[in-house]
Amino acid sequence: MAQPVPAPASQPGEPLVVLDHVDKHFGALHVLQDVNLTVRRGEVVVVIGPSGSGKSTLCRTINRLETIDSGSITLDGVPLPAEGKALARLRADVGMVFQSFNLFAHRTVLDNVTLGLRKVRRIPGGQAKERAMALLERVGVSSQAAKLPAQLSGGQQQRVAIARALAMEPKVMLFDEPTSALDPEMINEVLDVMTALAGEGMTMVVVTHEMGFARRAADRVVFMDGGRIVEEADPETFFTAPRSERARDFLSKILTH
Repeated sequence: MAQPVPAPASQPGEPLVVLDHVDKHFGALHVLQDVNLTVRRGEVVVVIGPSGSGKSTLCRTINRLETIDSGSITLDGVPLPAEGKALARLRADVGMVFQSFNLFAHRTVLDNVTLGLRKVRRIPGGQAKERAMALLERVGVSSQAAKLPAQLSGGQQQRVAIARALAMEPKVMLFDEPTSALDPEMINEVLDVMTALAGEGMTMVVVTHEMGFARRAADRVVFMDGGRIVEEADPETFFTAPRSERARDFLSKILTH
């Protein structure tokens, strides 16, 4: 009789990122208040809310760019390490795309993408270049590989930043307002790349003001205000029938302009 085939270790839908009763202060300011959030493997969670609601801080705690005061955060069942090599390994598993691109100004586009592959993943130069070029092709900027970041448009720079994060083959991608520094005509070229990633099953936490992206690509919308998660729901439910007065007020102000 045939032996049963064991289930793979990582079934889609398993909890991947878990924040449990997380609190964070900046001095007297209580920026995260008893935050509980589970992001499942392959899920796209879009975090929205007014400025100062704690969205970016929430995003930055997931790869420990911000420490927390209490509670816990786990990635794939493992608590976030405090420092050292374990933290570096964690950050390799958590891709981060910032609003300000954060590319190395004096390195070419290609070097920006291969650096982590060579230094952290220890991948040989030729292999790293091959992977980097494939990723630059995927985000539509392979023709810019030999240029410096300053020679690129903002939208191109952000797509390079996405390629750089993807190169590490992260378990989850964090996007902290990735289009807020871009001119309007460049926003869609970045959102299109992000939408494609979502469609390919990448686990993503996206802090954004782009409601169209939230409606189109999110599995779940998380609405924050005053350091708390006020409500969360699938996009259709959230945008058509938000439960909280605060969310209704927020949406009435942003969706009518």
